[in-house]
Amino acid sequence: MKKLLPFIFLVIVIPCYSQLPRLKVSENKHFLVTTEGKPFFWLGDTGWELFHRLDRGDAEMYFEKSSAQGFNVIQAAVLAELNGLHTANANGDLPLIHDDPARPNEAYFKFVDTLIELASKYNLYIALLPTWGDKLFKNSWGLGPEIFNPENAYAYGKWIGERYKKSSNIFWVIGGDRSPREHSQDEAVWRALAKGITEGSGGPGNVVMTFHPQPDGKSSSSQWFQQDGWLSMNMLQTGHCRDSPVWDMIADDYNQIPAKPVLNGENIYEEMPVCFNPKELGYASAYDVRKSAYLSVFAGACGHTYGCGPVIWFSEKTDHLFAAFHNWREALALTGADEMKYLRILIESRPMLELVPDQGLLLDEGQCGPERIQAIRGQDYALVYSAYGRPIQIRTERIAGKTLVANWYDPRTGKSLLIGSFENKGIQVFTPPLPVHSPVPSKREDWVLILDNAERSYPIPGKE
Repeated sequence: MKKLLPFIFLVIVIPCYSQLPRLKVSENKHFLVTTEGKPFFWLGDTGWELFHRLDRGDAEMYFEKSSAQGFNVIQAAVLAELNGLHTANANGDLPLIHDDPARPNEAYFKFVDTLIELASKYNLYIALLPTWGDKLFKNSWGLGPEIFNPENAYAYGKWIGERYKKSSNIFWVIGGDRSPREHSQDEAVWRALAKGITEGSGGPGNVVMTFHPQPDGKSSSSQWFQQDGWLSMNMLQTGHCRDSPVWDMIADDYNQIPAKPVLNGENIYEEMPVCFNPKELGYASAYDVRKSAYLSVFAGACGHTYGCGPVIWFSEKTDHLFAAFHNWREALALTGADEMKYLRILIESRPMLELVPDQGLLLDEGQCGPERIQAIRGQDYALVYSAYGRPIQIRTERIAGKTLVANWYDPRTGKSLLIGSFENKGIQVFTPPLPVHSPVPSKREDWVLILDNAERSYPIPGKE
């Protein structure tokens, strides 16, 4: 790999000044909060090619729509995946001069500045990848070129960290769909990049950071970096197959020591070929992505990142299999995208920082992945997701309160249906209202059971 020295950055640093509160890890180490301690539920959308393919007008339209849908994070890469070093952005600018990380193109980065600041106007954080992973190694699907080594990764990280150290709406993500290879310098490169970002940003107190792996092996940042101080949160890539056991993968990271928040940062994408096999498995539906989201969060994730085929690369229709049905503008209104906000509304309606996953509430978790039942609770409330609308058998006495109030919550509409009040003792069985939305009578539907201590009078989301 070519060694690029010396590291002389000839550009003027023009930092952005966003007004959103900075994020940090909560005291119990399982959530994100603002610097003032307010709980932050991560609801991300995936827009990897944001800085590379959109002009300012399209970016603002995307931000406005995403914010209105309840998203508060956009995941995007500075040095982009789709030939990001050799294909110019929407303004005609390349990011680097002669593919040299020590020679960033100021015009390109001024546009990145603009979009990061514009995102804050719409209350959006940017989960910022300084580079896609193919710039470290190409693998079978990346174009590269391979330009990073530990020395220039550190220098680039320090430069970009300093550039955005006053931008409060940035959460740093390194990795870029690549996992470190055995017997390579890959881990050293990512650690050098993280060190540079941390130093350039003014120290660990100013940085929250994670690592985005590729879907192989464990597919979590914890596999390599759990003990690293710069790793604020673990990120999973659970892959693009239907009914992956996301709850087990989340639980594994949730129970790691030291404790860190965990997020399913890339999972099954709406309107993307399931397991990349559209002929036999079709395309992922709103139900597929909704199920992955609820099962991940109810297993202990601190939030969730949604994605859909056309939007991840801002593709036009028929560009490739990821955009077989809609272009990216049309795909912004896909059903799954509109439904994600109901998950955020539900979690934020209760004391979120109390939440702990608790399968001990249940007598039956389901016989297979598609029928999974997942439970999470606070001190005096519980939320239980039934992925296929199976009856929920629950030991309610694990929830504080003499009397409990039960409601069904519809993850498709955000509406609630009152079940009633009952004495908190013994085992209770709750059968979802089936079917309500499906035109096929035998088609079961997913539902959330809300159980609350009656004395607390918690608000019921979507109560009619």
